Amino acid sequence: MSELNEENLRLLCRLCMIKVDEKEIAELKKDLTKILDYVEQLQEVDVSELAPYSHMEEQGIGSLRDDVVGKPLDHQTFIANAPDHIGGMIRVPPVISKDV
Repeated sequence: MSELNEENLRLLCRLCMIKVDEKEIAELKKDLTKILDYVEQLQEVDVSELAPYSHMEEQGIGSLRDDVVGKPLDHQTFIANAPDHIGGMIRVPPVISKDV
């Protein structure tokens, strides 16, 4: 695996359109290094004896509850619970900017 350095990290942030400052770069590098180390550790687990499957139910593991349709919130209650709204619609911050 290639080394995670600040240059690669800055490129990754630019490609993901994430704006980060110097302090965040150091924290992000530390966190991503921990994640990548954990993934490397998982690569060492022997799974050769396990049968491949695509659904947990095939192995009898877990069960999901049935979907139950409930009464939806009325529009006024829904809007009242939103942090910001205008004209009966929820206002959200922009997620794409041209300056990244």
